Amino acid sequence: ELLERVKKGGGENAILRHTQRNKKVFVRERLRLLLDHADFLELSPLAGLDMPYGDVPAAGCLTGIGRICGVWCVFIASDATVKGGTIYPIGVKKQLRAQEIAMENRLLSVHLVDSGGAFLPLQAELFPDKMHGGRIFYNEAIMSAMGIPQVAVVCGSCVAGGAYVPTMAEESVIIDKIGTLFLAGPPLVKAATGEDVSPEDLGGARLHSQVSGCSDHFAPSEQEAYECIRNVVSTLNCEPVPEQDREPDSPLYSPEELLGLAPLGYSCTLPVKLILSRLVDGSRFQEFKATYGTTLVTGFGHVEGRLVGIVANNGELAHDAALKGSHFVQLCGQRGIPILFLQNTAPQPAGPASISQAEAHSNRLKAQASMMSAVACAAVPKITIVIGGCFGSDSYVMCGRSFSPNFLFLWPNARVALVDSQHFPTVPPAGDWTGEELELKQLKANAFKPVQFSALSRLEEESSAFYSSARLWDDGIILPQDTRKV
Repeated sequence: ELLERVKKGGGENAILRHTQRNKKVFVRERLRLLLDHADFLELSPLAGLDMPYGDVPAAGCLTGIGRICGVWCVFIASDATVKGGTIYPIGVKKQLRAQEIAMENRLLSVHLVDSGGAFLPLQAELFPDKMHGGRIFYNEAIMSAMGIPQVAVVCGSCVAGGAYVPTMAEESVIIDKIGTLFLAGPPLVKAATGEDVSPEDLGGARLHSQVSGCSDHFAPSEQEAYECIRNVVSTLNCEPVPEQDREPDSPLYSPEELLGLAPLGYSCTLPVKLILSRLVDGSRFQEFKATYGTTLVTGFGHVEGRLVGIVANNGELAHDAALKGSHFVQLCGQRGIPILFLQNTAPQPAGPASISQAEAHSNRLKAQASMMSAVACAAVPKITIVIGGCFGSDSYVMCGRSFSPNFLFLWPNARVALVDSQHFPTVPPAGDWTGEELELKQLKANAFKPVQFSALSRLEEESSAFYSSARLWDDGIILPQDTRKV
């Protein structure tokens, strides 16, 4: 339901105003005209969901990955039906993440600009700091130096700092009577100089194509603009990724069954091989150290024809399991094989109650530290999917967000938190206390109750997959049955 809501942008009235009054093409239709296939991987579609400055999840921009002329690219497209495409802090974060993906994977960047610029009342949250709006332009310069092409279409208003995006791109297209490019629009000109000027005279397509030279291509219509960009991409000397010779084998068990296998709790351990058998090609999995450290499953398989190493939680990440994981991750690093982490970390075990337990706990932490180091240093692509819990230090070992996987996706049932709310510490019962000691114990217990309830409910809310995705702690919530495709 949420994803369907996102696809409607700012709603039916906003789309009608955008397409009929302003004579523009809706952002998703723009992508259909631009990309080889209508099918693309949308990144963080729920960014901004239920956040204080946005009543629509789409954050005013659409980011994703698709193909143009067979070349994989990242696109950053303004959605002017959401508050005029105005840039909010979450929108800046979304654009920066898309640029990070482009740099890590050396993907062509395509900007479709149709924005009223930054939302000035929140300037302190989107302008001054290192990872705020100005970083977008810094990244453009760095990507250009890295030889990563960037192209842009001015398909609407392009004001203030947003004007740098197309002018710093290698090639840009501006659309007649629709695209405008200026540092300050007609109202500010009127306020500053008293002069009346039209948007077209101040920064329209003909002015920037014939006079200023800010735009490299003039397009009479939106359709022609996207055809022009496709032609530009074909001259960038980027090698298209060849199509596979044959269709990869489907799993023996239907991926649709993953809906019934998504873990919802820890009352029983779900054998993770049930999930693997619905993910890998032909349900073929070559397991590594199958009978050692069995609470972590490691091995090789193919997903959509591509060889990957798989590291999947199968219970508590114990000492032997962490040692096995460290060995396997190093193996993948040596062979140059990408790693797929399926994360379902168990709640942290109770603290040690004896010297022998303390020693075992210490050994477990050392083994986990070894695996953390191996994961951090493995110079291969890493994709993490949180299929259940993502709790505490185990999330680091399993390549959570702070360990910078190339991509991190969540299933809708996922929980991301320092501790599991179901295992939140509680005050012990009063026991056989008497007199003043009992009274003091009861006072402490009663005083803690509202605090505990408040903390517990907050933890429950903040560990939701939707809370995480709204804040761009991940690259989006995906349906379990779509995991292979994503």
